[in-house]
Amino acid sequence: MTPKKTRRSQSGVTLIETLISVLLLLALGAGMTSVFGFCTGMNKSQGEMATRTTELAQDKMEQLLALQFNDAASNTTVFPTATSGGTGLGGSMSASTTVGGTTKGSPVTNYVDYTDATGNLLTSSTGSFFTRQWSITTPAVTSPANLKTITVVVYASTTAGGVGSAASTTLVCLKSYNR
Repeated sequence: MTPKKTRRSQSGVTLIETLISVLLLLALGAGMTSVFGFCTGMNKSQGEMATRTTELAQDKMEQLLALQFNDAASNTTVFPTATSGGTGLGGSMSASTTVGGTTKGSPVTNYVDYTDATGNLLTSSTGSFFTRQWSITTPAVTSPANLKTITVVVYASTTAGGVGSAASTTLVCLKSYNR
């Protein structure tokens, strides 16, 4: 004869155990919701900052590409471009030459401008939120130099929400001399 199984050994999960499990899951879910909300907000802010740096790089590139190939006088640190007072696209450049610079924190005069957080051009770095730097390079094997590589880099001065690294965008285009 087999021993009689008691009702107690066949019992399932009690109502109290179920309630405790549900309360624990709710508490964990509430904590995760706030983290999820924070991360979503930061992602949105960083995405907007990256989009803004890209827009500013495209604007500067369009301004530079609109110049004549051998322009040596246009001032591209203002908008609209002034016909004098600047360096244009470096003028007639020999092979393997670079003018300007894109190294963060080392702006080259006439190859840098500054904007506020909304993209308005400023007259100096004071109060700037974005720094746009550019350089023009000719390749080593071109004689006469009939190709220029234009590089525009935009740096944000701060991060979105103080987390992560500040946004930056690098845009590179080629301009050729059409005879």
